[in-house]
Formats: sequence, C-alpha cells, structure tokens
Amino acid sequence: MDAGTALYNRSQSATDAAICDLLATEIDGALPEAENKIWHAHPVWFLDGNPVAGYSKLKGCIRLLFWSGQTFDEAGLRPEGKFKAAEARFTSASQVKVEDLRRWLGMARDIQWDYKNIVRRRGRLDRLK
Repeated sequence: MDAGTALYNRSQSATDAAICDLLATEIDGALPEAENKIWHAHPVWFLDGNPVAGYSKLKGCIRLLFWSGQTFDEAGLRPEGKFKAAEARFTSASQVKVEDLRRWLGMARDIQWDYKNIVRRRGRLDRLK
C-alpha cells in the first residue's frame, strides 16, 4: 500500500479506517500491477495511467468508486456523475461484500474507459477494453 494511502486510512475514524483498510487490501490484492497514489486528496489505483478504482470519505460514509463502473452493469453499484463512474457506499466494514468487491475489481481491469485522455479529447470518453 502506498504510504499516502496508509496515512489517509489512519486519519479516518476507527470505523472508517477499517473500511478503508479492507478496501485497500482487496484492491492491492486484485490489482497488484496498479499504481496506487493519492490523487485529488483520495487513494486511487491506476492501470497504465488510467484511474480505475478509489475511495473517499464522504459525510457519513466511505465511497468506493470505479471510474468505468457503469459499464459493469452490477446491481450493487450506483451511477455517479455524468461519465461512466459508479459507486458503492459503506458505513461499516461488515457491509463490504468481499466476493462482490473482487468481482468488480476484475471488471475494473477488464473494462476501462480512457479517462487519462479525456481533457485532450474535449470530454469524450473512448473505451479502452
């Protein structure tokens, strides 16, 4: 785990830190080739420079975000924003269904939209995988 991610997790309440630690451990395990760093103040994992998964503290929960998650077509994920992102929100580590999380992480590797070049393409997303 990236040192910045570990620091982010430790800065949370005990309940939220448990969620963050679980998410980070699972993401690291499922995407060992991904680069993990703090991006826009939150832990994010990148494949070939493209953001694929991350989480952040919101008021009252931890939000897990998959940048291409709407394409996963999974009942446990809700659309987020105007592009292809989808999210799941957790208030305790026991709410994280590890089997679902691992499946979503596999999809995050296999289904990607090109967020890395979205500015250059003037807001247009192209599918990479």
